[in-house]
Amino acid sequence: MSKVLVTGGAGFIGSNLSRMLLDEGNEVILYDNLSSGYRENVPALPDAKFIEGDIRNASLLTEVMRDTDTVFHLAASVGNARSIAYPIEDSEINVIGTLRVLEAARAQGVRKIVFSSSAGIFGELKSLPIREDHPVEPNSPYGASKLAAEKMCLAYAQLYELEAVCLRYFNVYGINQRYDAYGNVIPIFAHRMLRGEALTVFGDGEQTRDFINVGDVAKANLQASQTRSVSGAFNIASGSAITVNRLIELMSAAGEISPVVEYGPLRSGDVRHSRADVSAAREAFGFQPSVKLEEGLSEYMLWSKSAAAS
Repeated sequence: MSKVLVTGGAGFIGSNLSRMLLDEGNEVILYDNLSSGYRENVPALPDAKFIEGDIRNASLLTEVMRDTDTVFHLAASVGNARSIAYPIEDSEINVIGTLRVLEAARAQGVRKIVFSSSAGIFGELKSLPIREDHPVEPNSPYGASKLAAEKMCLAYAQLYELEAVCLRYFNVYGINQRYDAYGNVIPIFAHRMLRGEALTVFGDGEQTRDFINVGDVAKANLQASQTRSVSGAFNIASGSAITVNRLIELMSAAGEISPVVEYGPLRSGDVRHSRADVSAAREAFGFQPSVKLEEGLSEYMLWSKSAAAS
């Protein structure tokens, strides 16, 4: 059994990962300031220890990392739109916060850090599918701050006895993902569909996205942590893509709801097409996405209906 720390452990991905870590027999510490995490996710993880704290709190971070083997660093300010509205806060959390995590990990002799990065580091795409060596030209403060945090993690892996794996998530969805106006398109659409509200699509809806279920993302984190002598940055995605218009059709079928769809202007910072090459993660630590989109959306719509009724 290993002692592990999950920053952002009360959040969407963090809570799913923490459940998997507990099921694997680990001692799990959830560390979250609840700014975007949800307190209601904590009671569902009764075997984990919850500490309410900010990743910019150096002394508290160092204290809670004592005797920790692995740190899963998920706490972040997330999303292009939020970063454009609040660029200073975005970098304070994503860059300085990550440095605080790295310094605490170094001080306490942590063996490995698994950092949650983003496909937002790439910016407008020049070729598909996207490989890890695709040019990185982020077009939002969020993409820039995630790229800076990645580079810090990998620099620490070069300088100190610390392995660092940066996982570049594409469009993650799944249970425990609640509505957030700044967030992923799937919970926004589900929220509006269940309330009988029109869906707003930015552009013509023919833009494509690579959606990956949170269960596969949690598994990627676990596999990356368990594979020794691996550091680097890896794409974590399904490896396939669909249009936003097709996504609406699948969600409508899964939820048995026929929403009104309205089209608006494109948003700043959005890319036109996105699809990842995940072969590097498969070769490095055995990552293989397994949840089909139709299956994952059915599970998510059922969960969303239950969450909305509670």
